[in-house]
Amino acid sequence: MIGIIVQLALTWLIVWLFDKGNLKILGFFPAKHRLLDFPLFFIITTICCASGFILQMYFGRIQWELNPNLTPKLVLTGTWWTIKSVLFEELIFRGVLLYILIQKLGHLKAIIISAIAFGIYHWFSHEVIGDISQMAITFFLTGTMGLLYAYGYSKTFSLYVPCALHLGWNLTQGVLFSSGAIGDQLLVTVKPESEVTVSYFVYYSIVWLPMISTLFINFILLKKRKQVEFIK
Repeated sequence: MIGIIVQLALTWLIVWLFDKGNLKILGFFPAKHRLLDFPLFFIITTICCASGFILQMYFGRIQWELNPNLTPKLVLTGTWWTIKSVLFEELIFRGVLLYILIQKLGHLKAIIISAIAFGIYHWFSHEVIGDISQMAITFFLTGTMGLLYAYGYSKTFSLYVPCALHLGWNLTQGVLFSSGAIGDQLLVTVKPESEVTVSYFVYYSIVWLPMISTLFINFILLKKRKQVEFIK
């Protein structure tokens, strides 16, 4: 939590030095439309992300059960860790630096640069430096999601949408289905897992449907929104 406070302090300092602004650029003030946006984009992303695990259950015969070692503390700790990591990354990649890039270069270039930086950052956070194939996969996956998160900020000049998108994805992956870096959380696979042969179409649907649906549905919703103009 101290790290988040330090980030907010640095954000204020940077934006003040840039154009005598303040933390308003983060769009944290709880306006009605923002409070409606958060659950909307969170729920859509959660459903899209969960679709891959549901397809695994149906086609791959993978079964899920409540973690036998589940405790309230375990889930709360995992959820809090996820929230902190999302806030940390959003304040860096969709906060003041993206705001400045938009002011200097325009929306499109700023979004692309933010997404590239987001993808490169995950080389280090996922510890894949040196493994070319994993670096390429990590960059593509996280960089592509970074495009959506950055677009959410640039369209609304608020962190509500990118935080909802990011949190919906990470909580579903890491806490609900225990597929993240924090280990077993709410649901775990029943062992031993069945060995099932599926078609290439089914396999790639399981792999890509969650991400493609997340990108497509949320992009369409954002594209239909009226562009918010930042007012100092």
